[in-house]
Amino acid sequence: MGYLRLRQICLVARDLSPVEGKLSAILGVGVCYRDPGVGKYGLHNALWALGGTFLEVVAPKDPASDTAAGRYLDRRRGDGGYMYILDCDDLEARRDHFRAMSARIVQDLHSGDDAIWSEAIHLHPRDTGGCLLSVDRHSGGENMMGGYHWAGPSWQETLQPGVVITGAGMQCESPEAVAERWGLLLRRPVLDAGEGGRVIMFDNAEARFTPLSDDRGEGLSTVDLTCRDPGAVLAAARQQDVRTGEAGGRAFFEAGGVRFRVS
Repeated sequence: MGYLRLRQICLVARDLSPVEGKLSAILGVGVCYRDPGVGKYGLHNALWALGGTFLEVVAPKDPASDTAAGRYLDRRRGDGGYMYILDCDDLEARRDHFRAMSARIVQDLHSGDDAIWSEAIHLHPRDTGGCLLSVDRHSGGENMMGGYHWAGPSWQETLQPGVVITGAGMQCESPEAVAERWGLLLRRPVLDAGEGGRVIMFDNAEARFTPLSDDRGEGLSTVDLTCRDPGAVLAAARQQDVRTGEAGGRAFFEAGGVRFRVS
């Protein structure tokens, strides 16, 4: 199979505006796109372009309405990680492989036009564990600065070139079992990360699977940012009065219900 890269991490929030404001200030860049397509799910969103990767926050437009995102917020007791999105160049082969493994496809999307388009396969979370998993393909192909329909036609104009997402971590009831399932679905080896954890390496990033560390249950809990100026990002985080610190030899700030590890 061809390339398999992390392209986007999605968070879910009860209220979009305060999370959006903090992240824009910390990342040093404005929102590149708001996708009207998420409205059919009762959501609105904000998307940031970080190098060739993307960070998204979705939130219910009406907190009182019944949405899948709202139920997820209730289940995980607040804002947090929602989706891990990969992209590839062989989506048909991966679709066949998912079906052969009896992994349910809950969304099989194609959106855009001949010039800029994106396709996505969303797998049922009960068949993956960890968090929602999507595997996509885009008109930009191998060029990470090319067409990416989910980010609109001109996302490159609002780009933070000095920050890129290089991984994310999920806390799991059984890290070994979840990692094994992801490894089989994505045809990537699972490595021992120590202390009961596992890791899968993609072409540009990693997915980590760790034991539960709090009472929020299984879900995406950390995002890794590689920054041209880590000190400036952390200083901006402190100005936003969010929690900052250091753990495992790596500085972090917390926003949107997840821990952003900065290097």
